[in-house]
Parts: sequence; C-alpha cells; structure tokens
Amino acid sequence: MLKPIEAEFARPPIYTNEEEAVLHDAEDENIPGSTPGFLERMPSHATVVRPSTEVGQNTQSSLDLEKGEGEILVEFEPGEGPRYWSKGKKWLATMSTSLLCLTVALGSAMPTGDLPGTAEGLHVSDEAIYLSITLFVVGFGVGPLVFAPMSEIIGRKPIYSISIFFYFIFTLPSCLAKNIGTMLVCRLLAGIASSAPMTNVGGTISDIWAVEERGVPMAIFSCAIFMGPCLGPLFGGWISYKTGQWRWIYWVLFILVGVVFVFTLIMPETLGTVTLKRRADKLNKVNKTNKHLTAHQKAQKQSGVTFTKTLKTAMVRPFILMFLEPIILFMSFYLSFVYALLYATFFAFPIAFEEIRGWNSGMTGLSFLSIVVGIFIALFCMPVQERLYARKPGHPESRLYPMMLGAIFLPLSLFIIAFTGAYAHVHWMGMMVGGAIFGFCMVSVYISANSYIVDSYAEVAASAVAAKTLMRSLIGASVPLWITQLFHNLGFQYAGLFLALVACLIGPIPYFFYFKGETIRNRSKRAMKT
Repeated sequence: MLKPIEAEFARPPIYTNEEEAVLHDAEDENIPGSTPGFLERMPSHATVVRPSTEVGQNTQSSLDLEKGEGEILVEFEPGEGPRYWSKGKKWLATMSTSLLCLTVALGSAMPTGDLPGTAEGLHVSDEAIYLSITLFVVGFGVGPLVFAPMSEIIGRKPIYSISIFFYFIFTLPSCLAKNIGTMLVCRLLAGIASSAPMTNVGGTISDIWAVEERGVPMAIFSCAIFMGPCLGPLFGGWISYKTGQWRWIYWVLFILVGVVFVFTLIMPETLGTVTLKRRADKLNKVNKTNKHLTAHQKAQKQSGVTFTKTLKTAMVRPFILMFLEPIILFMSFYLSFVYALLYATFFAFPIAFEEIRGWNSGMTGLSFLSIVVGIFIALFCMPVQERLYARKPGHPESRLYPMMLGAIFLPLSLFIIAFTGAYAHVHWMGMMVGGAIFGFCMVSVYISANSYIVDSYAEVAASAVAAKTLMRSLIGASVPLWITQLFHNLGFQYAGLFLALVACLIGPIPYFFYFKGETIRNRSKRAMKT
C-alpha cells in the first residue's frame, strides 16, 4: 500500500528516505518490500540486470543470462528513476497532480453556489438537492478503499486517468439532468470516481521528491487541497449570479474536468516499481522468457500476497482500527467535526449574508476568502511546529501542539460567527474575522492530528488514515441534510452557539492524548511504542 498522503503534511517529516522504502509495503505485513538491503537477501542464483539499455536490443549478455536457471532482477541504474528526474519533469508531475486535487475539491463545493436555484430548476425541495453534495462527499470515503491498492498494482498515472475520465463522464449528466434521480446517481458516481487524486497525490510527491526537497511542492499541494472547498462557493456563486443559470456551474466544472483530464494523459508515471515491472515485461517478451522480474515482484512472489488479499486488507483493517484503537477513534471524530464545520459554512454563510443581509450569491462567495486567509496563515506558521517538535523528537505526542492551540481558538471562531452573523446591523467584518480564525484552526488541527495518527501507527498508517477518511467523509456528507434546519429552527445565533459548545466539549481531546497518549500506545498491539 502507498504511504498515506497525510504523512506528507508533517513537519518535520515522519519518514526518512530509507524508512519510506521500508514502509512502502507496510500495509501488507508479510511483504518484505523493496527495501535497502533487499538485494543482499536475494538467492545467490538471482542475477541483477540494469535496464538502462534499450529493451529492443537483444544483447548477448541477456542471452547468456537466460541460459542460467535463476531469476534476472531488473532494477534502476545508479542515478536513474523518478527521484533523479529533471526539475522540469518533477514540477510537471507536481503541478498536474495538484491541479487534479483542486478540481476534485471544487467539484464538491461549486454546486453550493446556487443550491436553491438547482432545487427550483429540478422542482424538488431544498433538502432533496442537498443530497447532491452529500452523495458526492460519500464517494470520497468509498473510492480510496479501491483506488489506493490499485495504484500500487497498475501505477499512479492509469489510476489518475481512469478516475478523472469517469469524473468527466459523470459530471455531464448533472449539466443535462431533467430530474433529481439522474442528478443524485451521477453525483455519487462522480464522487467515487474523483476520489483517487485525494488519495494518491501524496504518493506521487513522495515518488519524485526526496524528504528534504518537499517543502515547496507540499505547500503548493496543501493550498490546492485546503483552499479548493473554500473557492468552490466563490466560483459557483459568481457563475450563477452572472449567468442566472445553475446549470452553468456544472458546465464550467465539466469543461474544467475535461481540460484536467488532458493533463493526466501527458503526466509521467512516477511509481518506480511499476516502471521497472513494465521494463521487465518487455525484456521477457523480447527474450521469450519469464525470468526477468523486479524486487517488488520477487517479494510478492515469496509472500504469496495477491491483489485480492491486498484489497481485502484495505477494506477490513480500517474498521478494526477504528473500533479497537482509541487514538484513531477520538482523533477521527475530532477531525470529522472540523470537516463537518467546513461544509456547514457552505450553508451558514449564505444564510448570514443572503438571507439576513440581502447580499447576492456572488458577494456571498467572496466571503469565503476569509477562510482562505486563515488557511494561508496556518500554512505559513507550519515551521513553528518544527521547533516545537524538536523539544521532544521521536514522540508522536510532540505533533499535538498546533492541535492544542486550534482546540482553544476553534470555539472562539464559532462564537464570533454565531454572534456577528445573526444580525444585519452587525458589521460583516465580524464574520470575516471568525472565518479567518476558523480557517487557521482547521488547518492547524488537520495537519497536527493527521501527523499524530500516522506517527502513532506508522506500520499500518494507510489503514489508520483510511479509517479516519471514511468517518470524516460520512460525517461531512451528513451535514447538508441537517445544517439548514439547525440554523433556521434554532436561529442563526443559537445554532452557531450550539456548534461552539460542541467544540468546547471535545476541545480537551488533544490535551488528553498529549498527557496520556504514550501510555495508550504502549498498551496497544498495533501502535508504535516509545
């Protein structure tokens, strides 16, 4: 299984370059993996072939090797492979995959720019059209269970191409939908299809960039993944306001996904094991043999782990970790609450600005820039975490400082939003300040909690993150079904106050694990011991 995307956000890095090689197959515990020193463990009769020569050249050395009885191990030449690509090629892959994530994030949020118009156009209630957001987000939690292991078998690029192609195809019916059934089915399928980039881009970045080089690439990727949901209502609101047609939101999204799909066709394959496998297959075909194989194939052959078993592990283990590991359970719940709050703003901000203050949908979309400002502030503050972590390196609990800070300011942001958004006579800057603080808290909590989960369960990190992702997606997906009723029935002020009090109630979670987390990990059979 690929190293989870959340490991890429941690500063300082959770894994060194050497540990990444060891943990590349850590999800399948019986697979040795392609690790440093693996060649030394190969049987003495295995021959190593450097695949730098053209496959089409039927060299005499290859023929001589074929006369032996051992396997022929295909590996990269020194200085060859994705980590040694030119800067231009690396940036092409980085920018292309970051654009994929931005497009997926926009797809989840752009329709919120005019949900009432969509409901009116399809002759359904507001609650029915909210399901179009719910089902798309549900797909985020389901898709990675399949796309993650598949990317390790057939490569990153084919998965991206397949994912975005079906995202493109299933967005078209939303543009043309004449009834709510068509809209909902296709939004669910589009959500499942589009989830691959959110799962695999972290793997792409770790494929091509060394640990010490990932600062700027991860900053760009972080901007795409965190700001996409905030920019969606902005773009959707202005498109609807200027065109007067909700369908144009989906048409613009459809065109954007189509353009991005072209990028998936020209981006290079970054997974070295797949590149070597293709070379080995070509060598076998040219030399009419089946002895050429990679270290990764050799490991799988020895362990007997099949794709079916890998897929089963990916689907079953997250549930085991969720219910048996308190760190994963409570951290996932906290992250799910923060994620739910993000989707709650998609509905709360229009109530505060359109219903209470009379703004148009375009101006309401601009209000989401306040959250973007908070996100930028949090990203710029990430280096502070490195100095805090240095006080007690090697302990996962040292990752929790930003989350502890966020746990204090998160209720504050909700109190500000509740007591400033509810009244038209209160200046709109109050909501902007609350939104900026929320954006700061969201990123601080997200990066800190995810780093803590990955650090605490490094050997089963992908499954731990999958458990968190599934809970987060399901809880986030439920928000559109109840959030407007909450704000309308309780009133904006008391609904916001209710969410702020929930944030206060769960606020001690990071503090509890900061002081008791080591004891809990040492008692666990799956967590890392210190």
